[in-house]
Amino acid sequence: MGIKIEDLTVTFKNKVTAINHANLEIPEGIFGLLGENGAGKTTLMRVLTTVLSPTGGTVTLDGMLYSEGNYEKIQKKIGYLPQEIDLYPSLTVQECLEYMGDLSGIPKETCRKRIQYYLEKTSLSGHRRKKMKQLSGGMKRRVGLIQALLHEPEFLIVDEPTTGLDPEERIRIRNLLVDFSEGRTVLFSTHVVEDLTATCNQLAVMKKGEFLYLGNMRELLNQAKGHVWICKTKDEGEARELERRYHVSSKQYVGDELHVRLISAAPPRTKCSPCEATLEDAYIYIANKEP
Repeated sequence: MGIKIEDLTVTFKNKVTAINHANLEIPEGIFGLLGENGAGKTTLMRVLTTVLSPTGGTVTLDGMLYSEGNYEKIQKKIGYLPQEIDLYPSLTVQECLEYMGDLSGIPKETCRKRIQYYLEKTSLSGHRRKKMKQLSGGMKRRVGLIQALLHEPEFLIVDEPTTGLDPEERIRIRNLLVDFSEGRTVLFSTHVVEDLTATCNQLAVMKKGEFLYLGNMRELLNQAKGHVWICKTKDEGEARELERRYHVSSKQYVGDELHVRLISAAPPRTKCSPCEATLEDAYIYIANKEP
């Protein structure tokens, strides 16, 4: 199962181009999509889920062309967790998932077994009788993920799946996605760099409708090598000046010193020490690098 995107363009009626002649291949396994709000990630997912037709270019799923005649077949192969989800507030969690399974044509007994399995995997078993409107935002996202997994799609698209979850639940969801990705394709869209570090090796960095980077994690880290620095100072004015002049990925007080971690193509003018790049550093470097 693979997805191939060629010369994809999406322009809206207000003449805003959300995706600009993009090319991308999404292989089997978990593929990360990283980018700030407004980068074009949601527009891309709307195209991949057949909600939005592109202005130009082509998309194929396992060799099947995205076209109106094929949309019904493609939809059966796809599972989708959108960023905003509101599932039948008056139904209980169990009723909601059974109804979603019925809409997908899953046999009732098979559906119940899958619901039981995924409720346990997402720590929701004790909440199955609660109405959807009683759930917290994080719980609703977990139910939304279950509905996307129920029919065991070949291509799963998840948009910010760990939003609103505590650290332990984030780990459980990430592990669930890794297990599910065996023999399938999962597109994991997020702005939480840590989620991608823990789940995937291949990723794309998107900004203003274009892909700034396509490839593996190691090569992305290599591109930022030699451009990440730690500056230690006791002067808050100096720290503010560093923030004004450079892209700062973190600040931390260590004793009476402030350690400022910054990204710069050239060595900073102030006294700093080079340090190893994290994925977050590499993302900031790629996203802000001069063309």
